[in-house]
Amino acid sequence: MNRNKGNEAEEKACRYLKNLGFRIIERNFYSKFGEIDIIAIKDDVLHIIEVKSAINFEPIYNLTPRKLQKILKTLNFFMMKKRVDFPYQIDAIIIKNGDIEFLENVTV
Repeated sequence: MNRNKGNEAEEKACRYLKNLGFRIIERNFYSKFGEIDIIAIKDDVLHIIEVKSAINFEPIYNLTPRKLQKILKTLNFFMMKKRVDFPYQIDAIIIKNGDIEFLENVTV
């Protein structure tokens, strides 16, 4: 997917999360380990959200164990760098053909 389509999907995901009461604190956090698409807080829990989107295939298949490991390493770096000490969970937003599915607490 090109960067423009990815940005559109992330914008849609942010609007969706805000409507659910999430507060977006950072987007596209990069480290040498990888990237986190969206970092948000709701009910004193840090949500690390990976956004996957597609039109002609199931985007959930791009959320692999290897990708989750990279997210976890990047999360640890983020928490150390920003001196954040919150409970956290890793979530995913899947956007396919305009429909949104929110998967909470995906694990490695």
